[in-house]
Amino acid sequence: MSTFTIFLALIVVVAFLLIVVIMVQNPKGGGLSSSFGGGGTQQLGGVKKTTDFLDKSTWTLATLLLVLILVSNVAINRGGESLDSKALDPNATTTQPLPQAAPLPAATNNDTTPANDSL
Repeated sequence: MSTFTIFLALIVVVAFLLIVVIMVQNPKGGGLSSSFGGGGTQQLGGVKKTTDFLDKSTWTLATLLLVLILVSNVAINRGGESLDSKALDPNATTTQPLPQAAPLPAATNNDTTPANDSL
């Protein structure tokens, strides 16, 4: 199993967890905390801390997802290709021959070519 495959699996797991944490929250201040009776003025069982936990876990998972995506770019298998430009290397050789230019039509010295009077 390659390193990129491991990073890809971690990205999928973190993305799924991030979706679950976001779906549990309610943008109107309800969500998980209101289902435990924390919608009123009385806070029972630390429901305020549940909202703080969901908020912190959202930011943590989003940051972790971003870091995993950026680090996985390093782990991509490039097949042993060189990243250097061959245009800058004077010793580089091409493996394909350059295409030959088509021969130009024979030039004639006739001055009978029509002028372009369409302007």
